[in-house]
Amino acid sequence: MHYDVVVIGGGIVGLATALNLKKAKPNLRLLLVEKENSLAAHQTGHNSGVIHSGLYYKPGSLKAKNCIEGYHMLIDFCNENNIKYELCGKLVVATSEDQLASLETLYQRGIQNGLEGLEKLNKEQMQAIEPHVAGIAGIKVPQTGIINYTTVSEKYAENIKNLGGEIRLGEKVSSISEINGISTVVTNKGSYDTTLVVNCAGLYSDKVAQFTEKEQVKVRIIPFRGEYYEIKPEKQYLVKHLIYPVPDPNFPFLGVHFTRMVDGGVEAGPNAVLAFRREGYKKLSLDFSEFGETLAWPGFRKVAAKYWKTGLGEYYRSFSKSAFTKALQALIPEIQKDDLIPGGAGVRAQACDYDGGLLDDFSILENKQAINVLNAPSPAATSSLSIGKTVAEMALKRLN
Repeated sequence: MHYDVVVIGGGIVGLATALNLKKAKPNLRLLLVEKENSLAAHQTGHNSGVIHSGLYYKPGSLKAKNCIEGYHMLIDFCNENNIKYELCGKLVVATSEDQLASLETLYQRGIQNGLEGLEKLNKEQMQAIEPHVAGIAGIKVPQTGIINYTTVSEKYAENIKNLGGEIRLGEKVSSISEINGISTVVTNKGSYDTTLVVNCAGLYSDKVAQFTEKEQVKVRIIPFRGEYYEIKPEKQYLVKHLIYPVPDPNFPFLGVHFTRMVDGGVEAGPNAVLAFRREGYKKLSLDFSEFGETLAWPGFRKVAAKYWKTGLGEYYRSFSKSAFTKALQALIPEIQKDDLIPGGAGVRAQACDYDGGLLDDFSILENKQAINVLNAPSPAATSSLSIGKTVAEMALKRLN
């Protein structure tokens, strides 16, 4: 069978793209292939389950536009499909005077991005909301929420199938060739002819892009592992909402924070350490080939030279529970090392360009054969339906 579109990747962005394509054009012959035997097996299934409001992102950026539009699309989808979520709100907390300027910048970004109900809080006002929090000032963000994105992904898949789309699991793409405008996607189980390829392969998106990009792909995925602890049940009263620090404006990670989970419990984390393989969820997980590719990329070496002190600090927290606890105590001084139970970990696919830039915005690269979603880190899950709509519109324009 000849397909109009083959989507590669069964994470939340690939599924949202396929769903938008089938909704816009129900008779579209669409196939989604995923290398794992389950959907949402990597970034989607390992994230902290936060519905982001759009506070952090530069006004006018793809992240800002898609997060805010995607937020409303996600809420509507959950309401229509009876998916559990909670808009519990969060606090962003400044713990020192030198963070106040960055806190003000966040507040102004939130206003520019159209967030409603933002409030500046002093110490007393913060502690009226979160009695155990430390800090000198903060922002209350009522639109932030919690959800299970694996549940969302499974519902996307159900809707795709109901609309006549195909999903095949356990099929890893090994090559893509092209003859006379028709691409052939080869997997470990078969081959599929298609007019257009949509690459949503997450941690391997750059590798898949190289199958269709005749010139060198100008970015590489650098995997960063984020590790979590869970707070033991008797200390979960310390956290009522979500509690975040003011992020480092030079580093594309939000710092360790406290996250309530929609199915119960409270997580603390994540840190951000370089992973030695793309799906390296354990500290000592190593793939010599993948780690060698990371070290060989000129952009990564420039990042390492610039941020080596930050990186060492993240590794120290990874191996020292005491250091991890100390970072959390900046937000909640009462938290103790014995209150933390080892939790899970996720790996973030962070695109890095040749010159050492860690791409902050979403990045989509088109070529003759394919549309490649090359950078879709947080808030991609919140933004998924909006990103999927954007990619679907690009695809349909080409197919028409």
